[in-house]
Amino acid sequence: MQLTNLQTIPGKDIVEHFGLVSGSTVRAKHVGKDIMAGFKNMVGGELKGYTELLNEARDEATARMIQAASAMGANAVVNVRFSTSSVAQGASEIYVYGTAVRVE
Repeated sequence: MQLTNLQTIPGKDIVEHFGLVSGSTVRAKHVGKDIMAGFKNMVGGELKGYTELLNEARDEATARMIQAASAMGANAVVNVRFSTSSVAQGASEIYVYGTAVRVE
């Protein structure tokens, strides 16, 4: 499955358009990581536990979008975008969406 944030894939022609596909996941913070993040906030620097959490969430949401596109018969998703939102205290949603197409 080819993914791009462009509206087309350079060197390929879109031969079929399937429509919007998306994937999402909601992740909550781990108490242990939250305590360590609190300490890190005092001294500054990257919150690596949260970085890992968000990377895993993006990967999972993307895999769900790819699964939806594959089920439609697509071999590519163009115009891919990511969004995040807070759905509850300590929990965030990662949402990815794009347009499922078949390219040749």
